[in-house]
Order: sequence, then structure tokens, then C-alpha cells
Amino acid sequence: MIRDRDHHHDRDDFDPAAEPPSKSARKRAAHAAQDLGERLVGLRESELAALPLPERLLDAIRLARRITARGGLARQRQYIGKLMREIDTTPIEAALAAREGVGARQAELFRRLEGWRTRLVTEGEPALDALCAAQPGLDRDRIGALLARARGASGDAERASTARALFRELRRQFEAAGGAAPAAPGSGGA
Repeated sequence: MIRDRDHHHDRDDFDPAAEPPSKSARKRAAHAAQDLGERLVGLRESELAALPLPERLLDAIRLARRITARGGLARQRQYIGKLMREIDTTPIEAALAAREGVGARQAELFRRLEGWRTRLVTEGEPALDALCAAQPGLDRDRIGALLARARGASGDAERASTARALFRELRRQFEAAGGAAPAAPGSGGA
């Protein structure tokens, strides 16, 4: 038996990075690119315009939004995945992650403000004292006036309206103070 010296494999010279990716790895990458493309299709136009996307990809995404036939939409998603595989998706993924991080922070702020509003309406002055102690610099008089209106409301519509006004004022003051709201103890907040 004759051995070809150029193709002999020595375990010491093996470099996995030099090997082409396996079929499974290529398939995972293709699915990830297509999934990212589907996330892009779901974005609003203003959010889409803010991302660093090539024109061909933008056109394909906009077209996918207009397609109503199931089969056609599936083919368009595959085409978007193909276009996504041709570009570096790192900046797009980073921009989406940053956007989702902002959304998560806003959701957390909303949840905490809702907890404070509920506690204020339920407990009254003791809750207002706790809020002002937890967040110095708030306009106690303004919040107190809205709280009195919310607690004194008679009908369901008036209660809902004054509670929304109290929430808006809390949000305005917390955003002016830097956006972080302390958790409302006893309201289920963390």
C-alpha cells in the first residue's frame, strides 16, 4: 500500500478552526439568520430605519410585510435569511439588544410606578411619606394633591381618570429625577 505523504494526518497538526463548518453548524447559522430576519420584519418602520441595514435587505423586509400568501411569505423569509447570511449581523443584533434592553428598563419602571400608585391610592399619606423617603427630591405637594383627588374620587370613571393622572405625574417626576423608581414595599415590587 502506498501512502500519500501530503494527505497524512498528524494529530499534533490538527486545527479545528481550519476545518469548514459542519452541515449542522451551517444549518444553525442559517436558522439564526432567518430568525433575526423575522424579528426585523416585526419591527415598526421607524425602528427599522434606525438600524444599519443594506438597501436590498430593507426592500426585502418591506416586501415581506405586504405579502399575505403563506407560501410566498415563507419564501420571502428564506430570502431574507439568505441576505442576512451575506452580511455581518453583529451590529444589527447589538442594536436590537440595546432596543430590547431599553424596553425592559421601561417595563420595570412602569411596573414600579404602578406599584407606587396602587400603594398610594390604597394607603394614602403613610405611603406618600415612604415614597418621599425612598426618593428625595419629589414634589410632595403636587403628588399629594393628585393623591387626594384620587382617594376622594366617587365614580369608577373619575377614580380611573385620577389614578392615571397620578401615574403620569409619578412617571414625569421619576424621569426628571433620573428614571429609577424604588420598588414599592408591599406592592409586589422587588
